[in-house]
Amino acid sequence: MPRSTFPRDRFDDLPETDRVGAHRAENPRMRGWVVLLWAALATVVLIAVGIFGTLLASGRIELFPEPTPTVQPEPEVTPVVDVSYKVQILNATPEQGLATQMKDVIVTAGWADGDVLAGGAGSEDFPETTVFYVNPEDEAAAAGLADVIGGANIEQSDAYPPADPAMKQLTVVIGLDRTAAGAPTPTP
Repeated sequence: MPRSTFPRDRFDDLPETDRVGAHRAENPRMRGWVVLLWAALATVVLIAVGIFGTLLASGRIELFPEPTPTVQPEPEVTPVVDVSYKVQILNATPEQGLATQMKDVIVTAGWADGDVLAGGAGSEDFPETTVFYVNPEDEAAAAGLADVIGGANIEQSDAYPPADPAMKQLTVVIGLDRTAAGAPTPTP
């Protein structure tokens, strides 16, 4: 190499070595399979995160699910036949005579004839026979009366209040389930 015309300095008198570019680290030799392994692992992680994110966004999984409330079973009422109640029977079907027949069943079970009133209802399409009671403490007596008449629904309602608020009364509404056909009759 031709000599330069620059003045000599201290870097011109360095000993000769076989090192070239000593300030740089050696290039590590990465094997191709290591790169492939890392790429495959990254692909699997990205796919898993994508699936989880999609399920989370669509609402199919929840990170913090709300606890489901436990429903306490209502205490079962023990039926009590209490003949001190007045009983009103309303026939809500088109079939005549059902209220009188039910009155006979109730009187036979122990109620006084004067405490049981039978009559017609304002409609003729009541679906199922139901014993209505006004106060919660009357539920056991309503269940007992339902058993006496051969089974019926019981329901608390203010729809059939007694004439005298001091009087205890149960109301039986005879439904289409007690008709001769046992089901509602079709209307033309």
